[in-house]
Amino acid sequence: MRLPLLSLLLGTLNLLCSCRTDYADLPTFSTEHHLLQAVVEIPAGTNHIQQYDPTTRTFRKVQRAGTDRMVEFLPYPGNLAFVPGTHTTPTKRHPHGQPLAALILAESQSTGTVLEILPVALLRLDEGGIPRQVLLAVPARPSLRILPGATTWAAIQRDYPHVRPMLEQWFRQTGTAAGSVRVAGWKDEQFAQQQVQEARY
Repeated sequence: MRLPLLSLLLGTLNLLCSCRTDYADLPTFSTEHHLLQAVVEIPAGTNHIQQYDPTTRTFRKVQRAGTDRMVEFLPYPGNLAFVPGTHTTPTKRHPHGQPLAALILAESQSTGTVLEILPVALLRLDEGGIPRQVLLAVPARPSLRILPGATTWAAIQRDYPHVRPMLEQWFRQTGTAAGSVRVAGWKDEQFAQQQVQEARY
């Protein structure tokens, strides 16, 4: 009697695990509107660092020496997400590359939220000699935007000139060691879109 019950329990557990959304396997562009998509990993306004694990199809806290990592500065100024179907250039820390990161300037969105986005810039960082790129984006849906009219890098610099220095200061403070993150520059939305195309697999 115990064996059939155990088999039923294991079968149910397997079914539940297989029903989880595989965010890494989502298309880069939405099927309906053909807009770039991003999956929120870290909601705006939190300091807790987490990332999507495609093996378990779960979002897990990032740990260092057995403790959860946190940004020891102001909370995330936007929703940190990844663009599915993309991979960055492999590095020593990430030998298989990583999905392209996106910082979505919007109110806080729950972990696992899939948003259609418009790239407005590409922030280039150097963290201890390792290059890193972060796509700066806004929601494609106007009702979700917190910076009206900011759909290009020129518009952000013109209408919201303090966004750039605030984001630069925030990223400089988030490295694994003090002063380990350097801002290498910004590129406009056209360059950002080109980087998305190059990062697709």
